[in-house]
Amino acid sequence: MSTERSACPRFGPSIFALAILTSLMALGVSNAQETPAASAMWEVPRTPAGHPDLQGNWTNATLTPFVRPEGHGPVLTPQQVIEIEQMQADAVARGAAPSDPNRAPPPAGGDDPECIDSATGCYNEVYRNPGDHVAVVNGEPRSSLITFPADGRPPTLTEEGERRIQERRDFRAQFGSHDHPELLHVGLRCLTSFGSNAGPPMLPNYWYNNNYTIVQTADHVMIVTEMVHDVRVIRLGERKPLPPAMRPWFGDSWGHWEGDTLVVETINRNPEVTLWGVPPSAEARVIERFRRVDEDNIHYEFTIDDPTMYTADWGGEVPFQRFDDALYEYACHEANYSMANVLSGARYEEQTEERR
Repeated sequence: MSTERSACPRFGPSIFALAILTSLMALGVSNAQETPAASAMWEVPRTPAGHPDLQGNWTNATLTPFVRPEGHGPVLTPQQVIEIEQMQADAVARGAAPSDPNRAPPPAGGDDPECIDSATGCYNEVYRNPGDHVAVVNGEPRSSLITFPADGRPPTLTEEGERRIQERRDFRAQFGSHDHPELLHVGLRCLTSFGSNAGPPMLPNYWYNNNYTIVQTADHVMIVTEMVHDVRVIRLGERKPLPPAMRPWFGDSWGHWEGDTLVVETINRNPEVTLWGVPPSAEARVIERFRRVDEDNIHYEFTIDDPTMYTADWGGEVPFQRFDDALYEYACHEANYSMANVLSGARYEEQTEERR
């Protein structure tokens, strides 16, 4: 699959966060956690090293937006849950309906109500797979994955954070958006996933491939992301941080166990891997907590500490559910034919403009 995403605003994470509300409480709760009686009988499986076993395939696909929509409390009502999940079910049903072979071609420019910006560029909802249910944490159907601050939204940026983002924009404004590969998003270049699918923090991309494989040894945890075949390797035990100048795509992570919770701290995050458009500073730190809560669920928490960019720490919770299927190859790599086509198309447009 190509990593190029449709410009369709209906599916973009920021619009998605405002458009999607909620659905089927009974299905959401049963899908996300076991009954108290079943949980009381369940024991944490352990690796030969004695640590909780997090291994297997997992997914964090959810209809709950990252940022809380205006006017919502932290917990959705049963009616909101029904509306959200039914909205997605209806979209899938429409996508699966037979097409009229005699229908007219979609209009140029995109007047299709399903995809305003690009009538020919939308992914069919049958193949896009953002999930079927809202996120349920501790029995609560959540209205956002961000849980603090209390409004479910990232805190405001510092003056320095605003300055750095504007400086970044001003630099890029010197060039055309397709002047050279380095100006393209790292996701379009097939270097990392869009958004923060691989993390840290590890968030759903609200598009597709929200699936992971976790493998453990006594001294490492490896997390493979289906999206762009990203791989995180987390060292356990003694902290041996990389030099500050070395900033891998997913940062420098090491972990330790606090009881049955795996705590991972990450520094040196690469500034090109932004979170909702905000690049991490050199001082940024992300704390993640992984806790196996039952046979089919991992409770995941994250905290972002970046005083250079944000006026306060912030974070949230994301349920990971067992994924009883295989992860497939994401056959995309930098310099594939899409990259050449994008850049050659831009050069053709420039030549056409020069002839006018």
